[in-house]
Amino acid sequence: MADLSTNFIGIKSPNPFWLASAPPTDKEYNVVRAFKAGWGGVVWKTLGEDPAVVNVNGPRYGAIHGKDRQLIGLNNIELITDRPLEVNLREIKQVKRDWPDRALVVSLMVPCEEQNWINILKRVEETEADGVELNFGCPHGMSERGMGSAVGQVPEYIEMVTRWVKQHSRMPCIVKLTPNITDVRKPAQAAKAGGADAVSLINTINSIMGVDLDIMSPSPSVDGKGAHGGYCGPAVKPIALNMVAEIARDPATHGLPISGIGGVTTWRDAAEFMALGAGSVQVCTAAMTYGFKVVEDMIDGLSDWMDQKGYTSVDQVVGSAVPNVSDWQYLNLNYIAKAKIDQDLCIQCGRCHIACEDTSHQAITNMVDGARKFEVIDEECVGCNLCVSVCPVENCITMEAMEPGSVDPRTKKVVEKEYANWTTHPNNPMAVTEAAE
Repeated sequence: MADLSTNFIGIKSPNPFWLASAPPTDKEYNVVRAFKAGWGGVVWKTLGEDPAVVNVNGPRYGAIHGKDRQLIGLNNIELITDRPLEVNLREIKQVKRDWPDRALVVSLMVPCEEQNWINILKRVEETEADGVELNFGCPHGMSERGMGSAVGQVPEYIEMVTRWVKQHSRMPCIVKLTPNITDVRKPAQAAKAGGADAVSLINTINSIMGVDLDIMSPSPSVDGKGAHGGYCGPAVKPIALNMVAEIARDPATHGLPISGIGGVTTWRDAAEFMALGAGSVQVCTAAMTYGFKVVEDMIDGLSDWMDQKGYTSVDQVVGSAVPNVSDWQYLNLNYIAKAKIDQDLCIQCGRCHIACEDTSHQAITNMVDGARKFEVIDEECVGCNLCVSVCPVENCITMEAMEPGSVDPRTKKVVEKEYANWTTHPNNPMAVTEAAE
């Protein structure tokens, strides 16, 4: 059977599923319930030294829902913990003693002064926690005070603070990165240069969830006023996967351990993060939506999948998809696929036809021999995959690759076996120019 235990930068846990630094990890009661449910680790909600941190007592969350009120995205305007530092530290120490086999990392955020970091690191070390996570990602509330993403958007600050932490602490150091930046590779490189043991990403995305048109205030509204907040949940997963992959395949950060965060709801989500280089995954919105026992399905699902695929350890999964992450110009332009509609599964809704007819390539007919029927016109199909994306029936429309040597009915050209990319393709003006010269 697959072994789900992990050793992430020396921090051991029975499985790769950790709760992210957030409301679910704000106190001993919650964390103990999480461990009892099966979570492999937690990152304790961010601690600071500012007693003036006070959260709003009105709405803190805004949401975007899909069909049947399924939660797609969650926005929050909550700050770091507003509980006394002494209380948090006492509870962290007790939880670690009671649950020595679980990962317990402490998230930290203090002003960019070396002595501030020295002071709080010393106190955290006394709890015997497994490590610290530097919160350089929070995009609201604390960033206006010169912390959070205000630090995470400046690589020089990231490197400086990370150096302080490594110099004044024995604990493993994870740097939590903000997605609110043009190129996530730069802060990751800075974290590595500062001596970080790992990076975690993504933190939340700066956002306004919507506007209450009755009172003309952003949502969530607190006494008629709203503020930008942090966006998370299933909707941010594609953004998170891309950023994780960018760091994993960047030669400058090659080998830097990654803890993946962003929309992990199922075991499959977690496996995708791991395949792109994450040695552990952190979860928040799924736990806040479904409760702590959601981890049971994650554990069972990942274990079953690994058994089916022949993986015996999590390490065998981590990074396995990274070699296949490429840039556009290296894609094989000789590869050709056509859409195929399974008539036995088709429910005659017509969504594929109208999407293709109005917005794509007019490659799906809605009438055959005078009867309503949807079929792909191979001579017009460019293999764009839009019909697959809009079809409400899973596997009704599939993409089938054409074999080398066959003739593409659209271009009337033979499908070639050889690899071609944009830098050498005849449709590329630069390639033509070089050939002419």
